[in-house]
Amino acid sequence: MKAIYRLVIIMMVTAAALLAVSMPLQATTMDSRIESSAKQSYLFKAYLKDDDIKIESKDGAVTLTGIVAANSHKSLAQETVAGLPGVKSVNNRLEVKGNPPTPNSDAWLRDKVMSTLMFHRSVNADTTRVEVKDGVVTLRGNASSQAQKELTTEYAKDVDGVKDVYNEMTVIKLSDKPQTIGAQIDDASITAQVKLSLLYHRSTSAINTKVETNNGNVTLYGKASNEAELNLATKFANDVNGVKSVKNRMTIE
Repeated sequence: MKAIYRLVIIMMVTAAALLAVSMPLQATTMDSRIESSAKQSYLFKAYLKDDDIKIESKDGAVTLTGIVAANSHKSLAQETVAGLPGVKSVNNRLEVKGNPPTPNSDAWLRDKVMSTLMFHRSVNADTTRVEVKDGVVTLRGNASSQAQKELTTEYAKDVDGVKDVYNEMTVIKLSDKPQTIGAQIDDASITAQVKLSLLYHRSTSAINTKVETNNGNVTLYGKASNEAELNLATKFANDVNGVKSVKNRMTIE
């Protein structure tokens, strides 16, 4: 009986030791996966590739350090990482290169307008030049159609803080902008773009929205003040790069 008792004790101690060893290994594997997934994400490779961003994950708690070119890049990095599987929290210590623009300044508004255009596939931020003077936006560059030119005006005008928009873009036949489908863009990058798009648009900036993405299919949760606000959230999300479909489960207060 004593021999059996000793054997049971030995087995329990061994199991506990193995468990203690395996848990840190599992955590280390998860943390490595988080760091790798962030670096390989669409937004990090397409828009944040020139920024100096260091990603460190410990038991799912991620810390971002380094220097980025603009405030929007800081937000993009945080929202992308926050949407990765296994991430519990994000401590964003990123610094903006140079002197970051003050809120509601012309430079700050230009950054937000450019970011808003960048998120949406129906307009082309690459061929659009944005200038801001005393809160008034002037758009120059090229649009592939009159509809695209008008939509660029609509999106710029709906950025919170913009007073007015003058669109001096030239309508000219351009080579089609490559269509980015959901399969080509990871879910975390799609979620980040949808979140920030709804935040930057004046019409939806006050909505407290939860965004979930599964294989490019977006689901919106939260509360809207009215049906128009709810429909705009669906419209803006539908036009985000990589989105295949939008299911709006928001409720009207």
